[in-house]
Amino acid sequence: MAPERWLFWHRRDLRLADNRGLAAAAAATPAVTGVFVLDPAILSDPSMAPARLWFLSESLRELQQAWQQAGSTLVVLRGDPAELLPRLAAGLGAAVVAWNRDVEPFGRERDRRVARALQADGRKVLADWDQLLVAPEALKTGAGDPYRVYGPYWRSWRRWVEEASATGTAASGGLDPLPPPSALIDLDPAQLAGALADLPLTNPELKHGFLEHGFGGAELCPCRPGEKAAQEQLAAFCDGDSRSISLLGYEPGRNIPGEAGTSGLSAALKFGTLSPRQAWAAAQQARPLARSEEERYSIQVWEQELAWREFYQQALFYFPELAEGPYRPQWRAFPWDNDSGWFEAWREGLTGMPIIDAAMRQLNESGWMHNRCRMIVASFLVKDLICDWRWGEAAFMARLVDGDLAANNGGWQWSASSGMDPKPLRIFNPATQAGKFDPEGTYIRTWLPELRHVATRDLISGEIAPLERRGYPAPLVNHKVQQARFKALYATIKG
Repeated sequence: MAPERWLFWHRRDLRLADNRGLAAAAAATPAVTGVFVLDPAILSDPSMAPARLWFLSESLRELQQAWQQAGSTLVVLRGDPAELLPRLAAGLGAAVVAWNRDVEPFGRERDRRVARALQADGRKVLADWDQLLVAPEALKTGAGDPYRVYGPYWRSWRRWVEEASATGTAASGGLDPLPPPSALIDLDPAQLAGALADLPLTNPELKHGFLEHGFGGAELCPCRPGEKAAQEQLAAFCDGDSRSISLLGYEPGRNIPGEAGTSGLSAALKFGTLSPRQAWAAAQQARPLARSEEERYSIQVWEQELAWREFYQQALFYFPELAEGPYRPQWRAFPWDNDSGWFEAWREGLTGMPIIDAAMRQLNESGWMHNRCRMIVASFLVKDLICDWRWGEAAFMARLVDGDLAANNGGWQWSASSGMDPKPLRIFNPATQAGKFDPEGTYIRTWLPELRHVATRDLISGEIAPLERRGYPAPLVNHKVQQARFKALYATIKG
């Protein structure tokens, strides 16, 4: 008797190894077929960055090959998953459709629609968590509420992860990464062709893979698509070689934008070409390589960054309204200036403040921005240019290769002081930040080549003589003046 066929629906888990939902399907039956649905509701959204389309397309191309090597097929469709998945499951004769859960409001509603459609057609649905080390429901405060402050969340998160690692009692079998499934059983080619005959298949032989993305910054982007590249980047980051990008030098290296001090894995975690369990396991394996308290602390800081990612994910899960507006209600009444000319100058890297413009040029050209610079440019937009943080949030999502609703929204609300943060007002001085984290002007000169001739002191301060500018714009604003104006406006809503 032929084994029962299951269908596995990929979304933010574009890998075979350590994929909890796929592993559950493969444990139940070797007859598993994969599917990814290119949803026009997502692809046509103005927030869909060309860089993310590139990363997705290349990762799908590799994933399809991995499915073939495992013995089965990844089907790539284009359309509404609630309409296409029941049709595909019926054509394949799949009794069960499995996937991994999502925290985003759009994804959760989509999944409810898909589940209803499949169940109405007599199919079973299996869904569980994969994209987080700790499921959102697993951690609550002593009062039984979701966490709203990172510090207590981090301590609770760390205890949970360490206990699950030690005992293997997590709901999904501990935190050890799982191997990829092998020896899967595909449908007979004729059966498969018949099942797909009337479905909108996507041709993987397009010039740019599955998607025409128009992204030209692939060589500049530190994030590399595909499961294989993610594993290679993780291994290189955690191998203990302090002469290169290294986990052991993550602190303070992560704050220096002119150096390659971060892992470059943000897009891999966003798209799931790497699992958080793989990231955690690699960090633990690197611990014996640490030769000092500083290096051990670097590992902890990276672990804290993994926890920040999950803090924002659980926040969006419990407070989906964050996707639309501020967590702190008084910010709904903030009297923004919203000067469209200033905003456009900020977006295009033409504010006249070198550290700001270098960061925005990096984003525009590479699809990625160093995290320290994300904080600096966000503070500048909100608290110097006095533009609504949601303008910046949308601008980032429209260009970031690692654009993730929870992380991007959480970061912007942190910078705007409108989010879950016990210190509600924080203002960065861009010149001070540049002097501290780019003291030689290395980063600024990399992304603003027209200013390479300018003295470092002037690059840091932004006080560049008119003749030295050579076409580079004068500063839009004076930081001290705008800081005072912002504080005065903030006073009107503080009460």
